[in-house]
Amino acid sequence: MSEHVYKKLELVGSSKDSIEDAVRNAIAAAGKSVNNVEWFEVQETRGHVENGQVAHFQVVVKVGFRVDT
Repeated sequence: MSEHVYKKLELVGSSKDSIEDAVRNAIAAAGKSVNNVEWFEVQETRGHVENGQVAHFQVVVKVGFRVDT
């Protein structure tokens, strides 16, 4: 088994529909510019309220990616 080195970056994903979609949006955006994305950690969940209704979900995620050595 080979050894790996990982780096984490913190992102905030958002969605009008759900927390899960907010996570997916953050991961999809990371994958456009970062190679070897392998895992994520949800750090914080929050939202935005307009007129007494949930308008957006926001999720802070730490995304882990493998560093090429």
